[in-house]
Amino acid sequence: MAAIIERDGRFLLVEEETTDGIRINQPAGHLDPGETLVDAAARETLEETAHPFTPTALLGVYMWSSDTGRQSDATFVRFAFIGDVGTADASRKLDRGILRTLWLTTDELRVRQAEHRSPLVLQCVEDYLAVQRYPLTLLHTHPSAVRS
Repeated sequence: MAAIIERDGRFLLVEEETTDGIRINQPAGHLDPGETLVDAAARETLEETAHPFTPTALLGVYMWSSDTGRQSDATFVRFAFIGDVGTADASRKLDRGILRTLWLTTDELRVRQAEHRSPLVLQCVEDYLAVQRYPLTLLHTHPSAVRS
């Protein structure tokens, strides 16, 4: 899950420690057992940025392979959401590995492509700027997949 959050021409990103060094990424992470895709996007955003996030639309579904020839290579499927973001809770500690949050313009993001966690970082921003949007009703979660 990933959150594509724009405010006043700037996008909310995180600077995070990775095995490849410090990288820039959207707030993003994994789906936990028993949660919906929308809930996972909201949770990951809060954990990584301290900002509450309410997804309102699906930006897209993306696939990328970290094919570097290492044994740890993987293929990632990303559900990217856009939505409403609240004010950060300054008392909330950011998730492990997250160094800080950043608000960057599209131009600043383009200049820093070598620091991106994946090529999906800029692709999602470009799709957002192209006003690509899909309703959340496109996603269906069977009740068996969600914990009560």
